[in-house]
Amino acid sequence: MPQPPKHDPARRNARVGPVLLPAEGRKGEPPVWPLPGKMSGAEREAWAQLWATPQAVAWEQMGWTRTVARYCRVMVAAEKTDATAALLAQVTALEDRLGLTPKSMRLLLWQIASDEVGVQREKSQGARDRIKAVG
Repeated sequence: MPQPPKHDPARRNARVGPVLLPAEGRKGEPPVWPLPGKMSGAEREAWAQLWATPQAVAWEQMGWTRTVARYCRVMVAAEKTDATAALLAQVTALEDRLGLTPKSMRLLLWQIASDEVGVQREKSQGARDRIKAVG
């Protein structure tokens, strides 16, 4: 005999909505470096820049600290003049996994939220316009 239908059926092909990432990026200090060994100066700079991006908000929620650190280390190595094609391929693959390209952001359903206040601020030019923007 067949099973009775579920009371709360979920569609298998249901789509999830886009994840909105803040345009201003992630606030605060970057996480502690999780990989063994000391960071180089270039890695430290790249680490700080990466954790200030809008994508860093999603990385933090998903606990991707080690993956971002691995990308940071490989990216710095790939920017040297003697970088191999294999190293460049690893960087490209990690960029896609971390949502650092427009195509990968689309595949991950990540969107950067529009900064409506900033847009309105740019539109207003004089005191009269600033009053209109507020009121």
